[in-house]
Amino acid sequence: HSLLVTRLANRVRATLGTELPIRTVFETSTVAGLAARLDGTAARVPLRRGVRPDRLPLSHGQRRLWFLSRLDGPAATYNLPLVLRITGNLDVAALCAAWHDVTTRQEALRTVFDADDAGPFAVIRPEAPAPERAVVAEPALAERVRDAVRYGFDLAAEAPARLSVFEVGRHDHVIVLLVHHIAGDGWSSAPLARDLRTAYEHRVRGTAPSWPDLPVQYADYALWQQETLGSAEDPDSPLAVQLAFWRTALAGLPDRLELPADRPRPAVATGLGDTLAFAFDAGLHREVLAVARAHGVTVFMVLQAALSALLTRVGAGTDIVLGAPVAGRHDDALDDVVGFFVSMLVLRTDTSGDPSFAELLARVRETDLAAYAHQDVPFELLVEHLAPARSAAHHPLFQVSLTLQSAPAGEFTLPGLTVVPQEASLGAARFDLSFGLQEHHENGDPAGISGLCEFSTDLFDPATAADLVTRWRRLLAAVLADPGTRIGAVELLDPAELRHVAIPPAPTRRGDLAGAWAAQVARTPDAVAVEDGGERLCYRELDRRAAVLAARLREAGAGPETAVGVLLGRSAAFVVAVLAVVRAGAAYVPIDVTQPPARTELMLRDTAAVAVVAGEDEAAGFGLPVITIADGEPMAGAVVRRPDSLAYVMYTSGSTGTPKGVAVTDQAVLDLAGDPAWRQGHAERVLQHASTAFDASTYELWVPLLTGGRIVVAPPGGLDAAVLRRTIGSQGITGLFVTAALFALIAEDDPAAFRGVREVWAGGEAVSPRAVRRVLDACPGIVVGNGYGPTETTTFATCHTTRGPVGEVFPIGAPLSGTAVRILDDRLRPVPPGAPGELYLAGTGLARGYFGQPGRTAERFIPDPFSPVPGGRLYRTGDRVRRRADGAIEFLGRFDQQVKIRGFRIEPGEVEAALRAHPRVQDAVVTLDGEGENKRL
Repeated sequence: HSLLVTRLANRVRATLGTELPIRTVFETSTVAGLAARLDGTAARVPLRRGVRPDRLPLSHGQRRLWFLSRLDGPAATYNLPLVLRITGNLDVAALCAAWHDVTTRQEALRTVFDADDAGPFAVIRPEAPAPERAVVAEPALAERVRDAVRYGFDLAAEAPARLSVFEVGRHDHVIVLLVHHIAGDGWSSAPLARDLRTAYEHRVRGTAPSWPDLPVQYADYALWQQETLGSAEDPDSPLAVQLAFWRTALAGLPDRLELPADRPRPAVATGLGDTLAFAFDAGLHREVLAVARAHGVTVFMVLQAALSALLTRVGAGTDIVLGAPVAGRHDDALDDVVGFFVSMLVLRTDTSGDPSFAELLARVRETDLAAYAHQDVPFELLVEHLAPARSAAHHPLFQVSLTLQSAPAGEFTLPGLTVVPQEASLGAARFDLSFGLQEHHENGDPAGISGLCEFSTDLFDPATAADLVTRWRRLLAAVLADPGTRIGAVELLDPAELRHVAIPPAPTRRGDLAGAWAAQVARTPDAVAVEDGGERLCYRELDRRAAVLAARLREAGAGPETAVGVLLGRSAAFVVAVLAVVRAGAAYVPIDVTQPPARTELMLRDTAAVAVVAGEDEAAGFGLPVITIADGEPMAGAVVRRPDSLAYVMYTSGSTGTPKGVAVTDQAVLDLAGDPAWRQGHAERVLQHASTAFDASTYELWVPLLTGGRIVVAPPGGLDAAVLRRTIGSQGITGLFVTAALFALIAEDDPAAFRGVREVWAGGEAVSPRAVRRVLDACPGIVVGNGYGPTETTTFATCHTTRGPVGEVFPIGAPLSGTAVRILDDRLRPVPPGAPGELYLAGTGLARGYFGQPGRTAERFIPDPFSPVPGGRLYRTGDRVRRRADGAIEFLGRFDQQVKIRGFRIEPGEVEAALRAHPRVQDAVVTLDGEGENKRL
């Protein structure tokens, strides 16, 4: 492992006076080979005791921890606790004296950090505080230990180490040895344990320990660090040379990884966290070692590659950045010194192109070896000089760390006593996710890898952290069994999760629109069906007028699979016209009366409409029969419709290309109107205010009509807060749908405008949680719904309703009747819960496709590999979503539709790289600056 390589390089430097690059050791696996590769490069200045200035500097790592302590105040975030249960005749006085001996020997444990106008400086005190001693009853022990572990050091006023001794019984003690990270690291546990054991052995015999002086102290290291690194302003200094490497290696680094969190990231991280223990068994451990040896990499690199692949698979992208600690003890003189030497390396892994695991290992090896060769730059200086966008919400440069503990472990033993380490939780998290691993061996054989996952509770629930570990184990097992496996081909879900993905749509009542309408008329013949100003039509009268118009439409050629244009604004007449087209067996094509005539002609021509229903003012020559609504006697007879009959053709806006006519069936409309979401009486009086050519009109029309409710036509003009308040008050509106933008506007101007409504739906884009909260606060008892669905899925495909409370994201909810949800990756594989993926929709709620455009239909409506019945289809929404732990779906935005590449000279590789980075892109536009030419690929 790389730590052994570093120690070898240190030993060669100290003994032979020459440098041994880490890469050379990896490339040359024999002693003879290494001897031949030594080129006599002069070794760096060795670490020695020197003359100390009056003002002792901090090391670069200490400066960052000092700054954080000043920023956040005393906290447990950077505590290094050790809790030991000691059984036997513990000599507490000898232990306390031994602690005094240890802190006297190790200056870092009795150093405080003061500051003046020139910045912070170290002050070494003569001695550390005496240990805390207390008699504690067993019931109170856990709380006392927790308080001791989470103690917040005031680094300016007290030494960064303390010992607490709790007497539980005469032969039963618990000790808490706590060191702040500014004075220690993982490696420090070995010399600390060794010194404490040695001192205790002497003190129980009544003597002082007679150990040799340490060759150097931490203060000597801090001075040496400044001397050997040099200045960033000196281009020939080691610091400047290594910084130049890192500027290139980390160019274009993402600000942060997008992780499958349970909650949105807060603006300011609290630092609170929790831990989860896990393990990889001996069999998996053996396979890790075998693959590492076969591919010339370390165990750490195998685990890093698998973790990077996992993060890519759960939505973190293909530019994966991990933090990994390096010991930072670049001289043998530091082996026995307690102090903060560790630094964090920023390891960047490119997982793009869906590589095989073997290929990914090769990438990781190359990246890591280059990083190890430039590890002298302290992380704190790296952040200072790279100056990434800083945020109080997350750690700079990386948010996930991976550690494979390979430093000499400190075994805390005391003579004649049984010493058992105890769990110690800080309740803190330094990063979003931290994975700490430790290899175990029995008689030289691999015995498993134990792990601890520390996670930020700002973002993750314990179950989510556990799921990540489970999927990491599953992916690791698959790629170790066959390193030729592509990382995107590994199945991350277990069989139960896969069965859940394939859940068919909820069953709905089969039928057709004409039959459903006739049944509703029979149930509520005298109830008011539509109210338009002073005009009210009951169900019987509305049906009669529709029957009259249907007869005239049939005479004009309307029938099954034919189209009839409806050129009417929102009105009772529009409702009559739609029902008449349905009764005639045809499909209606709603046309916005305000749109340009050329667009109207396009729609009528595309659908081969046989007639147009229009008002007197809209009647115009389209080369088709134009029929106005007139009274008369209905004719007997009706055209038979089927569930798969074409109900309507509604055109998209055309904002992303040529408008497309979405062909929707009777069954899809019945699925919408029959959903249980409308069975609470909220559709008793539904406001019709949307454009008749907007798919919200499907909800405003069919939901009340097929549930015995009433359509209330909004007054002419736009709908603002004042108009809405008057209309709700005067018409008794119980339910309505508004766009998310209008909902947010009204919520800001006058949220009480919705008062009196039982249920308001918003949609069309992401719904503002703030707007929802304002409306809920202003309108007690109201239900606010988020209705999601493209036109291709019959207005709403999913919904979420609430009376409160509302979190930081208002989800789009769960599928409606007749609809199933699939969240898939680029390979059409289900993504794990919490991971982002593209939303695909299935079920009878889907449209047939795009009217008369089989090619464009095939692009968006694809075979459903999870369909329980033959012929199932998926609609590819292009929307990025994720499924939360509670099952609700969150909308995350649209996938890239286009990537633009600009420059004076553009190589094919640049285009390929851009497309790999944007796997959902539909096209690329290449602009050659200076030539005024665009190339579309």
